[in-house]
Amino acid sequence: MPLSVQAQVSPSDEKKEGSGLEEVLVTGTRIMSTGYNAPTPTSVISAEQLTANAQPNIFTTVAQLPSLQGSTGTQTNTFSTSSGQQGLSSFSLRGLGPIRTLTLLDGQRVVGANVTGVPDVSLFPQLLIERVDVVNGGASSSYGSDAVGGVVNFVTNTRFEGFKGNVQGGITNYDDNETVVAQFAAGSSFLDGRLHAVGSVEYHDEAGVGPGPYGVGLAGGRDWFTQRTLVNRNVTNDGSPQYVVIDYAQPYNYTKYGLITSGPLQGWAFDEAGNPFQFQYGSNGVPDRNAAGTVSGCLPGFCVGGDLSGNVDSGRTLQSDLERINGYGRLGFDFADDDEVYVTVNLAQVQTHNQPINGMNRPNLTIQCDNAFLPASIRAMCAAPNGNPADAITSFQYGTSNAILPSTQVYTDRRQYRFVLGALGGMSVLGKNWNYNGYYEHGVNFSDVDVKSIMLSRRFNQAINAITLDGNIVCADPVARANGCVPINIFGGMRPSDAAFNYIMPAKGPYQRTRQNQDVASFNISGEPVDLWAGPLAIALGVEYRKEEYRVRADAYGNGILPQAGIEGTPYNDDYPADPVLLDTGNNWYAGNYKNGEGEYSVKEAYLEFDLPLFDTESVGRANLNAASRVTDYSTSGTIDVWKIGGTWDTPLDGLRLRATTSRDARAPNLSELFAAPVTTTLPNFLDPFRNVNVLAIQNQVGNPALTPEIARNTSFGVVLSEPAWLPNFSVSVDYYKIKIDDVISSLSANDIVNFCFRGVLPTCNAFNLNNPNGPNFINVQSFNFASIETSGFDIEASYRWPQLFGLPGTFTVRGLATHIREYISDNGLPGTIPVDTAGVNIDTKADWKVLAIQSYDTDKFSFQIQERWISDGVLGNQYIECQPGTCPISTVNRPTINNNHVDGAFYLDIGGSYEMLPGTVAYFKVDNVLDEHPARVTIFSNPALYDALGRVYRLGVRFEL
Repeated sequence: MPLSVQAQVSPSDEKKEGSGLEEVLVTGTRIMSTGYNAPTPTSVISAEQLTANAQPNIFTTVAQLPSLQGSTGTQTNTFSTSSGQQGLSSFSLRGLGPIRTLTLLDGQRVVGANVTGVPDVSLFPQLLIERVDVVNGGASSSYGSDAVGGVVNFVTNTRFEGFKGNVQGGITNYDDNETVVAQFAAGSSFLDGRLHAVGSVEYHDEAGVGPGPYGVGLAGGRDWFTQRTLVNRNVTNDGSPQYVVIDYAQPYNYTKYGLITSGPLQGWAFDEAGNPFQFQYGSNGVPDRNAAGTVSGCLPGFCVGGDLSGNVDSGRTLQSDLERINGYGRLGFDFADDDEVYVTVNLAQVQTHNQPINGMNRPNLTIQCDNAFLPASIRAMCAAPNGNPADAITSFQYGTSNAILPSTQVYTDRRQYRFVLGALGGMSVLGKNWNYNGYYEHGVNFSDVDVKSIMLSRRFNQAINAITLDGNIVCADPVARANGCVPINIFGGMRPSDAAFNYIMPAKGPYQRTRQNQDVASFNISGEPVDLWAGPLAIALGVEYRKEEYRVRADAYGNGILPQAGIEGTPYNDDYPADPVLLDTGNNWYAGNYKNGEGEYSVKEAYLEFDLPLFDTESVGRANLNAASRVTDYSTSGTIDVWKIGGTWDTPLDGLRLRATTSRDARAPNLSELFAAPVTTTLPNFLDPFRNVNVLAIQNQVGNPALTPEIARNTSFGVVLSEPAWLPNFSVSVDYYKIKIDDVISSLSANDIVNFCFRGVLPTCNAFNLNNPNGPNFINVQSFNFASIETSGFDIEASYRWPQLFGLPGTFTVRGLATHIREYISDNGLPGTIPVDTAGVNIDTKADWKVLAIQSYDTDKFSFQIQERWISDGVLGNQYIECQPGTCPISTVNRPTINNNHVDGAFYLDIGGSYEMLPGTVAYFKVDNVLDEHPARVTIFSNPALYDALGRVYRLGVRFEL
């Protein structure tokens, strides 16, 4: 995958012969001029380079660039039920997140595929992509909001003529994720070349990598998962680390078929047949048989080893299965020699499916000793624990993985309808050449999420409380019985009856229906009105109007029937009938409690940009000053001014160029942050530090209409050496960047909210209830403008070409790209807290170093390529103090102690090649992750945003062009 190191300039598809001026379109600026070099570092990936990497989705090729950290794809968000982002392919530059990276198609905005406003690259037409420009720096003054981290612009070939196609198949060495890709594109000109038509159709199917069984095994026999877990001992001053990293963690508050977790019967478990047996605790643990349910020899909530058959995390989908269908067309008409009017249509659909986890583990259940399904031997123990009737109990605490129930399945369906009407061209005014470009875009995205096989928690609670009445086993609660309750036996692996299934897991599960609309009208002109002492002054100016709106509706059981935050509730109906067992306020599902919401905002913008030549002589070289200013008026937050100033200097030293830029950028809160109804996430094993037990809780993420825009200062400077006469075919660039964002829109994590209250650091106690008798346990999380993010680092790119090396035909090329993140400091500005640096935190997305290297040999007949991808070692968190028992200082909220703070990096080797079988027909192969490198062991199952979880992948395909 060769990448252009200093390719800051690319000719546009249209060269206006009548104007005598070759347009040069540079992403990151609106200036169109001959010989212009942008001061902001930009990497350009050509169509040939995209095909050489042979990925079924070009998103993967672009995301491999080192400056892109934290991008999301089919391997991310697979552990989630409620996010709605499963299979969403979106870019993140500088680790700032997809919401701070602006992704464009032909320099135009694309309707978001999620309420965060980020588009899904899987919905883009891919075979007609001519190049991808990646601008590594703020570009708000040129393109408006969201371009804080930079811009990724996909440029299509609007004048393609002929017919071409690409057919590919792939599979992993574990015999899964079978992949089929079929892409075809055609183009032609009519009416003496004045009418241009291009179009493409694409089909892409990936079977995905499904869940593993209960325990620690993974799909296809993958063996890298060890249930690594970070355990909070909740002891800070005994000389030992507060946090302990362990492998083969065994939760002792539930098992596969059920476990009594506290009291005098603690430690009795049930096998698949329902027979009681003494559970095998890890760490040689011995149940204390007290009310707290502690286990001597074990850590809070976990032992090490023992019976792991009930562990549920291995049931997570490693990669969502995905089906993508895309249709694209563009029709352009040259109504004059230098002028074109065009229309584009993009219709696309992406469907995904994932399993978030095995089962639906339920710890801390209260079981009555007179439960009709309870084995007689356990009832006898209730009556006389340890043979002593004086210690008789009537109930006990119980936990189960619920392996008797099918695991939850999540299905997403995104459909995009995008239409653009535009005009572009050139004209001569007072003897000077001017270019114009205007368009109107209307985009609609429908996102449907449907969840199958998931329980209604309150119905489950009723169904497991079974008694014998008139010789029949029934639900104990008469109200529940009158409303269809069917009892289930959770002591063992007996499958519930169909009627019981339908009661606790109805066929109609949670759903969310979202519609997003985007309307954009933009007009831009550029030209060179004045010839100055060192060359022409180039200017660009324009205006833009944009409106974003969304509406989401959810089912009655998840959303509730009552109005919330001014948004109507969802009424009961035949599929979701009223039930007095359930809460009218919603949150009745185990997970997937989607909410209703709606909102809109509009943006009016105007900008001016100019490029001023400073000097152009042989003795001192050539220098240009580039500056831009944009005024933006948001309907939600008022007016913001952004600007940039930068320059380039082609020094008199052969091939040496200096460049620098600084800018004030902005990102306004998106629809989700402003108006989104609560997004719920189920936390199945959340530590309650007040009682030192793990509980099931729901995290509610809510919108905040009082949010204000983020303001960023973005500075970079660098040096480029490009093909000097003394070393032809060699190019290298080194750039330093620093980004400071104030009024960052973010939120405290659920863990922080609870811990800050527990430690008395902040008054966050009203935001959660982890022992809620009236409904599910919850933690409310809300976005706000906290203090700042500050990040800095270096980008390094280099390439060298050897034509006819050792007299051989063809060209040998070596290339390398690297990004080093020096710091990534988040400061929430709250009293009692300190800034946190997440650079090098490999359970996040910001590795210290990310490197991509490519070596390729290309001839007219065949090519061969080797690619290396390297991620540096990292840590779990820079806030931790690593120490061993007997050596640790007092652990604090801001500087906690830990026994092992190391996370391995990774090295991936890829190879590929092609051979021209017939003129215009090329067969190719690709092997990714040749060494079958496993992802690093981390405490969050895995981190697919940074590591590959699939293993070795084989691909074969054929490309042709007629």
